[in-house]
Amino acid sequence: MTTATERLTAAELRELFLFADLDDDQLAWVAEHGDVVSHPAGAAVSVEGEPARCFSVLLDGTLRMTRLVGGSEVEITRSSHRGVYSGAVQFYVGDRIDQKYPASVHAVTDCRFLQLPAGEFAATFRRWYPMAVHLLEGMFVGQRNAAELVGQRERLLALGKLTAGLTHELNNPAAAATRAASALRERFAGMRHKLALLSEGRLDGAVLRALTGLQEELVARVGTTPEPSALERGDREDALGDWLDERDVGGAWDLAGIFVAAGLAPEDLDRVEDAVEPAALEPALRWLAYAVETESLLAEIADSTGRISGLVDAARQYSQLDRAPHQPTDLHAGLDATLVMLGAKTPPGVCVVKDYDRTLPPVPGYPGELNQVWTNLIVNALDAMAGTGTLTLRTARDGDRVLVEVADTGPGIPPELRQRVFEPFFTTKPVGQGTGLGLDVSYRVVVTRHGGDLRVQSEPGDTRFQVRLPLTEPALPPA
Repeated sequence: MTTATERLTAAELRELFLFADLDDDQLAWVAEHGDVVSHPAGAAVSVEGEPARCFSVLLDGTLRMTRLVGGSEVEITRSSHRGVYSGAVQFYVGDRIDQKYPASVHAVTDCRFLQLPAGEFAATFRRWYPMAVHLLEGMFVGQRNAAELVGQRERLLALGKLTAGLTHELNNPAAAATRAASALRERFAGMRHKLALLSEGRLDGAVLRALTGLQEELVARVGTTPEPSALERGDREDALGDWLDERDVGGAWDLAGIFVAAGLAPEDLDRVEDAVEPAALEPALRWLAYAVETESLLAEIADSTGRISGLVDAARQYSQLDRAPHQPTDLHAGLDATLVMLGAKTPPGVCVVKDYDRTLPPVPGYPGELNQVWTNLIVNALDAMAGTGTLTLRTARDGDRVLVEVADTGPGIPPELRQRVFEPFFTTKPVGQGTGLGLDVSYRVVVTRHGGDLRVQSEPGDTRFQVRLPLTEPALPPA
């Protein structure tokens, strides 16, 4: 970094929006105390957490502002707008707070800044605008305290919803795997017992090999045959039950249900009958039934554990753990992960419809923040429908942008309230059921962070929140 002796004239200062309305004496003070400083591309202009010594105003070039979140650097904004400011932006509060740089600023291209010493500028600013300083201090401290309290509450509520939803969704496959494992232990014990009975029938090796090969062939059908209708299943169970009754096999109807589930028919049992002596038929059939059930239970365990892995992957996708904060983003993966996380909150009476354009390319953005937008919009839609209706998630290309639409069939938003839904702390929910920050946060994420657009269209039975995101890196607004 090199500091030049160059200074701006009063006329040049007046071209900057911050100083446009200063009087001649004030401009003279800024001109006298402000140094023009150059930073080459890639240089650090200020570093988050270091003592805030300078108030910087961009004259030329492009800057980017970053903050550390969870040990990872997150880009907050990028701007080339002449006159944007950074550095000691809270100088007016004085020693009411620890004056440190709230973010890091780096020069993307060669940059020039007008830099004012924070301490001297604060003292002079207080002399120029004493009432404004009091108002700014009150607003800053009040908003900071309110934001901390509301933010903590919001984070706890979000964490509680995420944990409850994930726990609920994980409980079902975990319980199914536990039941299947317990039943599997019993079936293995039964197989060992029936194998002993078969061996007592003095089956010769050739017959046992044939029976074992037949078992493998029949068991391989488990999970591969189409699921029959209730009527077809009843007819097949009747046919197998009659076949077993004719041969005096005990528990015929229980065995029939097992064999039908595996896709077996009377002709398959005929082959078992041909392979063994009549006295060994029932033990052979029960051995086959245990083998079929074992395969079915193994398939159930595999399905349950697969669902658990899928839920964990969905949670990772939703929270964006171990991922770069800004990256090409698959919007459909984020929408699906959000639906999984909100599965426990989605009432049985709500039908979820996905109308996705799968040809859409990845969108540059912050996937973790976009997932929070989808969460806010979907939760609001579910609340509006009060347990019954249709939730529609739609994606499409809209010119050089991508459209993501969250629609519900609730009562709609009255016209007089539509213009206020994105205001901070405004909510149509009863007291205690909403903070009024969800749509405000969503608006800032979509518009400010991604250079997109968020709007609402509503009439009774059809409310649509429409998010439009650029397909390419947007020209971001001033810092």
